[in-house]
Amino acid sequence: MLKQQLQQKLQQKLSPQQIQLIRLLELPAIELEERVKHELEDNPALEEGKEPVDDFEHTEGEDGGEDASPADGEPDLGDYLTEDDIPDYKLREMTERAERKEEVPFSAGQSLNEHLSRQLGLRDLPEKQVRVAEYIIGNIDDDGYLRRDLSSIADDLMFMAGQEVSEKEVEEVLRVIQDFDPSGVGARDLRECLLIQLEKKEKTEVTDWAIRVLTDYFEEFTRKHYDKIARGLDIDEATLKKVIREITLLNPKPGSAWGSSMDLAMGQIVPDFIVEANNGELTLSMNNREVPDLRINREYAEMFQDYSANKANQTAERREAVQFVKQKLDSAQWFIDAVRQRNETLRRTMEAIIRLQRDFFLTGDEATLRPMILKDVAERAGYDISTISRVSNSKYVQTNFGIYPLKYFFSESTKTDSGEEISTREVKKIMRERVEAEDKRKPLTDEELATILKEKGYVIARRTVAKYREQLGIPVARLRKEI
Repeated sequence: MLKQQLQQKLQQKLSPQQIQLIRLLELPAIELEERVKHELEDNPALEEGKEPVDDFEHTEGEDGGEDASPADGEPDLGDYLTEDDIPDYKLREMTERAERKEEVPFSAGQSLNEHLSRQLGLRDLPEKQVRVAEYIIGNIDDDGYLRRDLSSIADDLMFMAGQEVSEKEVEEVLRVIQDFDPSGVGARDLRECLLIQLEKKEKTEVTDWAIRVLTDYFEEFTRKHYDKIARGLDIDEATLKKVIREITLLNPKPGSAWGSSMDLAMGQIVPDFIVEANNGELTLSMNNREVPDLRINREYAEMFQDYSANKANQTAERREAVQFVKQKLDSAQWFIDAVRQRNETLRRTMEAIIRLQRDFFLTGDEATLRPMILKDVAERAGYDISTISRVSNSKYVQTNFGIYPLKYFFSESTKTDSGEEISTREVKKIMRERVEAEDKRKPLTDEELATILKEKGYVIARRTVAKYREQLGIPVARLRKEI
């Protein structure tokens, strides 16, 4: 049975302008440059220049709030064009532009797979083996490992490429690839990777012992049970030390020297802020040197006035032309406003961080960092916590003491035995220093680190010490042991 009913509900909806601003907030300096260049190329109503725009009033629809009043002599578009007048393809274009996330172009270097394929071309192999080798190379990851079973590769070649090969044939081709540069590429696990590298080295007594260690005592080696290895191989400590050094000098990730093209592009850090300390005073500047000033193209604004001057005798084609020009002008003005608001938001956020971490920006001493969370910055900057999170993500600041990510300044707080609140970074710094200075034959346990911190006035539980140690990337005491 069909029936009609009324339902009232609240729904939060972001306008295209708000979506554009949110995405601009997330962009670091180098990506903003590319985004502005793309917009200048894509929108003829937008151009570089410092001249302020006063004669074009941006009109808002339902999503943008109240309509702007037209300037004297300009047509009022509020009662001239509605959404029903916009062609469908124009609506689709506007929606796609609002939802599209720009990608940053980057210069692609030679990848690991391309390097291996080039070496494959230098080998005189049957066509069948070449096809198998190409498929294997395509499955090698950025670290240089083949992490798929050979049986799965054989099945894929059968069902996807129509190539009937046995697992043994796949393994034969894999051995050829494992002879390629870099040494260790194509290994299926860490032990095989290290063994491949040792097999290619000049044969000495030390390399022979190293091969035996990896072949017969790999688990003991990973757990650093050196006493068991020495007893099993019946060698003295001096010889074992040479063997362990021989193994640790090998490359556990042979493909890491290549990396991906995106990794290479993102490896260049461009700071978004510059904070300079001079005679106890701090100066903040935005790094927008490569981002040009933007303005509305005056010819386009005048074209819009000419097109819409006479509403009484407009043809369908002319109405569509008016709408197209208006769309470009609106889009240009939205983008200009979004860039300005982005800069203002970033500036106020960075100013709040500087006020909270003033001592660090003056001295560069990590111990002077105060406890600071997103809420602290949001309250001082006057923004929502989510906005501060977007601003601090992937942004960097250049100081007198180096370049730091904004996330570096955020940390939780802990208390001393006197009740004073300090940043957890101070505790982590002490832990790192003590671990670096420890006797590697008898590394400090988490319990011993907790005792040392307690003696310095930091009352921290052992499990908290373990959490901080993991955050610092420091392995457990057993794995830090050396002979």
